Order: sequence, then structure tokens, then C-alpha cells
Amino acid sequence: MNINVTGYWEKKKGKLKEKFPAITDEDLLYPEGKEKEMIEMLGNKLCKSKLELLSIIISI
Repeated sequence: MNINVTGYWEKKKGKLKEKFPAITDEDLLYPEGKEKEMIEMLGNKLCKSKLELLSIIISI
């Protein structure tokens, strides 16, 4: 699965934190190329599948 959140990520991560207060700033930091790992970690933390989380990120 190709996950690319660069480009619009700065705008989206603020909205994610508003929607899911359990998300911290540290949860949303990731080194370039580690997007897949971040999505997996966030999905686990929020009890969402990768596809559900990507759908949420795209929709906000």
C-alpha cells in the first residue's frame, strides 16, 4: 500500500487532533518514508483499520 501524506499533512494533522483528542503531537511526527508505520500506529491507537484511518484523513 502506497501511503503519501506529505504536502497536505500540516493542515490535516491539526484537524485529526481536534477529531481525536487521544492523538498527541508526538503521534503525528514521523520521519519521511515512515508514513506506513505512523498510519499503523495511529490505527492501533484509535482502533481503526488502515483503510478507515486513511479515509478519515482524506475526508478532513
